[in-house]
Amino acid sequence: MTATLGWFARQEAAVLLLALGVVLGVWAFVQIADVVREGERQSVDDAVLRLFRRADDPARPVGPGWLVDAAHDVSALGGPAVLTLAILAVTGYLALLRRWRTAVLLVVAALGGLALSTLLKHLYARPRPAVVPSLAPVVTASFPSGHSMLAAAVYLTLGALLAAVVRQRRALAYVLTVALALAFLVGVSRVYLGVHYPTDVLAGWSAGLAWAFSCWLVARWLQRRNRIEQSGSGS
Repeated sequence: MTATLGWFARQEAAVLLLALGVVLGVWAFVQIADVVREGERQSVDDAVLRLFRRADDPARPVGPGWLVDAAHDVSALGGPAVLTLAILAVTGYLALLRRWRTAVLLVVAALGGLALSTLLKHLYARPRPAVVPSLAPVVTASFPSGHSMLAAAVYLTLGALLAAVVRQRRALAYVLTVALALAFLVGVSRVYLGVHYPTDVLAGWSAGLAWAFSCWLVARWLQRRNRIEQSGSGS
């Protein structure tokens, strides 16, 4: 009985933490969006972008030449091609485990994150940075950073689903740490390449975390009602 109560308490605590994460993510995004809309921190955004460029030539980033190539490679981790491959790979893995409904949830979560990112960009329609030359091609609006948002949303969702499959706390800590590190590096690379303001990236991280935590809450709710496979099920 005591063990059952302890398990229930841990489950409820996890739900409360996820809900708190959603609230904080949404709150942070709204605050950043208000700052951007009013132009209060534009000078700070510009100053941070200039920090990544040489004072005598804004077209040349600081650091060794190979760092630009590395930034392009890291930035691609938040791009649609790499994220699609990652989603397909994990979906295939879940299919092998016959976790069909979990695989469907993953695809829906990823497509929903993409739709939300596209909608937010359309609503805010912030121009790309002009204070320094861009080192990567861009075709959409600047706010929020889609690469940062989708990296946070997709990698955290992938990590949570994979950790649920293996059912190990160390595995959960590892995959979530890797997911957060990837999202962080993707965001920094976008600023380094001059294609996003820092506030774009911060907003992208906030929205991505809120979306990922929302997906986790939905997954837990569906598991409790046996709508998707429980952890450790499958063959």
